[in-house]
Amino acid sequence: LHMGKTMKEDLTVVVKYIKQLYPPELNVFSTYAELYHNYFASEAKKSAESHLEDKDIYLLLSWVHNIYPRDMRKDRVLAEELEKVKLGSLLPASLSKELEKKYLDSEEATIKASLSKCLDKEIQRWKEDKEPEKLNGHFQSELLAIFVIQSIYSGQKRAKDISIAVGEELSCRLWKELPAFLKSYKEAFDDFKEKSKKHRYYKPILIANINNCWNFRDYAEKNMAEKDDNKATILSTLGDIENSVFDILLQQLFAQLKPIYKKFTENKWDSSNEIMNEIIKTTSKHISDFRTLKDPFYHAIIEKIHARLVKEYIVRLLKKKFSLKTPAQQQNLAQLISKNAADLEAFCISNGSQATWLNSALPKLAEIIRLQDLGAIKIEVATLATIYPDIRKRHLEAFLHIKANLSRSELKSILGYLADSTASTLPSAPLFSNIHLS
Repeated sequence: LHMGKTMKEDLTVVVKYIKQLYPPELNVFSTYAELYHNYFASEAKKSAESHLEDKDIYLLLSWVHNIYPRDMRKDRVLAEELEKVKLGSLLPASLSKELEKKYLDSEEATIKASLSKCLDKEIQRWKEDKEPEKLNGHFQSELLAIFVIQSIYSGQKRAKDISIAVGEELSCRLWKELPAFLKSYKEAFDDFKEKSKKHRYYKPILIANINNCWNFRDYAEKNMAEKDDNKATILSTLGDIENSVFDILLQQLFAQLKPIYKKFTENKWDSSNEIMNEIIKTTSKHISDFRTLKDPFYHAIIEKIHARLVKEYIVRLLKKKFSLKTPAQQQNLAQLISKNAADLEAFCISNGSQATWLNSALPKLAEIIRLQDLGAIKIEVATLATIYPDIRKRHLEAFLHIKANLSRSELKSILGYLADSTASTLPSAPLFSNIHLS
């Protein structure tokens, strides 16, 4: 700092007062500048070749890449004159590269160690007999994500302050470190999920951690290149954590719903409105717990519930438990299904489901039951297959068991029409492909 200040002040005096006292051909400014630079460079080289602490390496690299070329040589008074001299770098390229490697290795190791230490503290917090804090009504365990993201961001910024190249190199290293860290986080969290089921705040801790994933997800989405393999790994790991928590949170609800759904076929759909009310009431009790999830996760879990409610209803329709011979009977069942579908849709949407793609399934099936004209049934089947391209012959055949007044040739004709109009690729949000017939 002293040498830099002296050089800058002295060369400013040379430009302002001394240069004009000499003939131009002597290039007196150039002489002064080279002498100062050579001395400065020799001192920098001595420092670089001695044993330096990490903070000293950082400071020396800052001088070489940043302070010396930008703050001194781009100085308003000196820039024009220094441009003519072509002084070069303070350090030889090989020595500069050596220092950069030392700095990058040290910075990477330091950040890695601090992330590991932070994870250990987070694991200890899970084991405490305390409910996670809430922020805006959502359980949170954000210290981990905040610390990790800040550590990476601060490391990248410090490195970038040396030079863009050094910043990019450290960023590449830390992008590889983040997937490794998240893998360790997932393993520790999996261990907690498995061994701590009797923890008093088991579910709140699960919800806090799934909320935690949002910070990592948001950071990766905004800061990492789309084709970066590390980004794909990060998002995949976060997806695994999120889905595993969803499964646990929904386990009890789905177990309670199973015997209620069985009542549809046991009662031959006679009391379907009462059964649907029971399904909605049971589901509603569980949904209140999920309000502590952050909005993206709340919507995701509601969509999973919506899909499960529709799927289980379809499963009961495909059970071949009964068949109806007259159009009047079929008309009656179609009306019941339509009413159940409307109630289910209203309930799910009122609770924040954005899965509008599910809303056509039950009304379309009800319409196929109601219709008696073979051509109209085929059109409805084709429409259903367009909306849900994962429907297969086996699903439709099981469903059409309800329409006992169809002849074998009519049944074959309808099934053949489905085969012709069904897409070979599965949709991104499957419905029928999740229904396995026994």
